[in-house]
Amino acid sequence: MFEEYKTIDPAGWHKDSVASFTVEIQDVEPGHNLYMNIRNQGNYPNSNLWLFLEVQSPDGQVLTDTVEYTLAEKTGKWTGSGIGDLFDNQFLYRQNVRFEQAGEYRFLIRQGMRAKQLKGIHDIGLRVEKQK
Repeated sequence: MFEEYKTIDPAGWHKDSVASFTVEIQDVEPGHNLYMNIRNQGNYPNSNLWLFLEVQSPDGQVLTDTVEYTLAEKTGKWTGSGIGDLFDNQFLYRQNVRFEQAGEYRFLIRQGMRAKQLKGIHDIGLRVEKQK
């Protein structure tokens, strides 16, 4: 299992800033579940978060994706668990992913919102676990 967080600059997540995760996959069987972990502060100005993802496989193939996660309900209540002004969410990104080869995979994550400097995101994380 792999789980890691990257802390976002307190000044904001610049649109060109990349959160990079390197995951060593040794056992391609069984499939794996991939999760995006997002910690936001109460001052986050949006109810959602768009992310641009790039996954680089050991042989150099690149998969790109765009995903949206909801961080607040329509009532304004933050989703996830929270202590004080920090809210923690874990979203299933992909289920039962079959990595085609063992080796090092790189996950590159950028914020996909319109803001050049996105405030209120504290950490972004990735979790990879074997399918049970």
